[in-house]
Amino acid sequence: MTKFVFLPPYNAYTKELRDQFAKQISDSFPDLLVETPENDEDVLESIKDADAAMGWIAPEALKIAQKIKWLHNPDAGPFEGYYYDELVKHPLIMTNPRGIYSDHIANHIMMYILSLSRGLPWYERNREKKIWDKEARQTPYVVLDESTVLINGVGGIGYETARLCSAFGMKVIGIDPRPEHEEAPFDVYSPEKLDTYIGKADFVINTAPHTPDTDRIFRSDRFNLMKNSAYFINVGRGKVCSLDDLCEALEQKKIAGAGLDVYEIEPLPENHKLWDLDNVILTPHVAVKGVENINERRYQILSTNINNFIKGDTLMNIVDKEKWY
Repeated sequence: MTKFVFLPPYNAYTKELRDQFAKQISDSFPDLLVETPENDEDVLESIKDADAAMGWIAPEALKIAQKIKWLHNPDAGPFEGYYYDELVKHPLIMTNPRGIYSDHIANHIMMYILSLSRGLPWYERNREKKIWDKEARQTPYVVLDESTVLINGVGGIGYETARLCSAFGMKVIGIDPRPEHEEAPFDVYSPEKLDTYIGKADFVINTAPHTPDTDRIFRSDRFNLMKNSAYFINVGRGKVCSLDDLCEALEQKKIAGAGLDVYEIEPLPENHKLWDLDNVILTPHVAVKGVENINERRYQILSTNINNFIKGDTLMNIVDKEKWY
């Protein structure tokens, strides 16, 4: 009998999700042995003869896992430290739920683009002060169908963002080390070309995850290459961007503004200067918060992969462990 272990969650939300998924999987796959250890000691007992698992497996548990062939990460962008040397080198296959957020996060990005292009942050500042001023906007109006967007990370989220931007008539430039869309209707370049094209964009959007290769890639030297009228948007992971360098670029008007949903430090400290900078839209990592179909999508990927695993078929959403995605 194939054994699948739901590893202990690390917060209340993941515990509720784990319990729900464990019941659904048990009901859907009666020949599958499902276990849900509650603590580290129970994990060491359960993982010994497990064929597969979901969650984070600690180094000491990995050492005694004699049969494990597949580990499913419930998050597309896991916490820092999820991937460690022993896990990367282990022959097990890793999968994740990438693709389930694409439409929702792309819509969030479009909220930033539309708001920044029309100067909404300037008017919002005046709304808070109850000031009626038709001249409040201090940055140029951006005509979208005459503008260019550079998207760093053309996976599911980036590709859907490109589709929406194209529908508004925007020219799209893609940057990705592993393009997944062979027939993309726009040019996609390797990360080495980021500096070449970043200065052509009116909007620079990061949807890439935090990996060893993307750590703080948006810093002063990159912001210096951007147009003074350009906007930076980050919905990927916070540690892809140096907040100090971004604040400096905004203060010195090297770029026109920014829209952020993720931050180098979360929660963003209440005394951080980013809160008070002009022409900035800040949302507290909520691009998919409250979306009702996310867990259903997350479960569909998990159940599809369990079915494939039992049958010996190829798993979907396989991760390159060395690159973390």
